[in-house]
Amino acid sequence: MRLKLDENLGQRCAQILRRHGHDVATVHDQGLHSVADAALLEMCRGERRGLVTLDLDFGNPLLYRPSQFEGIAVLRLPAKPSQIHLIDQVETLAGGLGRDTIRGKRWIVQRGRIREYQEETDD
Repeated sequence: MRLKLDENLGQRCAQILRRHGHDVATVHDQGLHSVADAALLEMCRGERRGLVTLDLDFGNPLLYRPSQFEGIAVLRLPAKPSQIHLIDQVETLAGGLGRDTIRGKRWIVQRGRIREYQEETDD
């Protein structure tokens, strides 16, 4: 899967996802610091990359409809997170991506589980 890591995620997270076979670009490596959320998602769409972030705004379906993008994965850390919590959630995400795609979906990744949200269709 082609992914872009938001600026709040570091090289260690990128390395984990690359180790699992994903094509990972980072906001940091591309010099996109402090880019607006909507602009970042448009870049992801143009690059055909799913977004991985800690920014809870991306979890709001009223702001960002996942069906319009390559997918959004929001990592939800505990109130007092450690590096271990972050690594654990990135590993959980990598495991989920090994079984399914986030394309057109929003995943909320928590320790050991992924909640998937997909828009309802008018069939």
